[in-house]
Amino acid sequence: MAAIPQVSLIGCEKSMPVIGMGTSSYPPADLETAKTAILEAIKAGYRHFDTAFAYGSEKPLGEAIAEALTLGLIKSRDDLFITTKLWCSFAQRDQIVPTCKMSLQNIKLDYVDLYLIHMPLRLSQMIQKTPVDKEIIHPLDVKGVWEGMEECQKLGLTKAIGVSNFSCKKLEEVLSIAKIPPAVNQVEINPAWQQKQLREFCKAKGIHITAYSPLGANNTNWGDNRIIESDVLADIAKARGKTTAQVALRWVYEQGVSLVAKSFNKERMKDNLQIFDWSLSEEELDKISKMPQRKGVILASVFGPHDFVLQLDAEV
Repeated sequence: MAAIPQVSLIGCEKSMPVIGMGTSSYPPADLETAKTAILEAIKAGYRHFDTAFAYGSEKPLGEAIAEALTLGLIKSRDDLFITTKLWCSFAQRDQIVPTCKMSLQNIKLDYVDLYLIHMPLRLSQMIQKTPVDKEIIHPLDVKGVWEGMEECQKLGLTKAIGVSNFSCKKLEEVLSIAKIPPAVNQVEINPAWQQKQLREFCKAKGIHITAYSPLGANNTNWGDNRIIESDVLADIAKARGKTTAQVALRWVYEQGVSLVAKSFNKERMKDNLQIFDWSLSEEELDKISKMPQRKGVILASVFGPHDFVLQLDAEV
């Protein structure tokens, strides 16, 4: 297996492996299934794990880390790069440090490597299902929330802070008040949603992008099969002796972004790591650049088609 490259993040002394294992599953996996999959990923060579309060995967991740240490699969917790996220229901200045500590308790760690604001909005109550009533959706207090995120980093609860699902406009709001700039913006990127403008903006500002749904989140309620069943990608894969997924992941990596790919299948986990010892040709990159573009993750389809949510979806 080719070694997994690492990327440096602004304001973070620890580098991040450019491919991580995503732990969001739909429907949510039970604790034992998730823990077993994470252990298999560690055995396969993954060292970067992406979780969130909203995924319900913090506890199985914590149990898998503890077991991996006991089994000697890793030498220390420092061998891993762990990302988790602040859920919208806790996105208020006075709730952020306690919420980060709650996530640390779930994962059984003293710190995470990266703590992200999960969404650019606030919910005024906990939710059990979506969509939600318009009355509980509110704009994010960017200044207050970012101050809370900065406090988490200053307290050593996280090594770096960042955002997820933020547009150029929302990033500008953060940058205008930030004492510590966001290290990462985690967003949907794949050959069918290439986000060139956002990628260029983040590069200019020194914000690293991590791609989620790099394979289009097939078999979820928000994704589809347009990556896995793309004729363009399939033709390249056939010519190269690769899988369609490997071609898609290699394309994402060649855009200078890192990625988190979710698979609980042992063989696909291994396949997803086989993208670093070959590259796409200019002709292949040109074909992929011309693929039809459509956003997959629509906030309005999650939270409901409320005016404020539609406004967020429209931002680039």
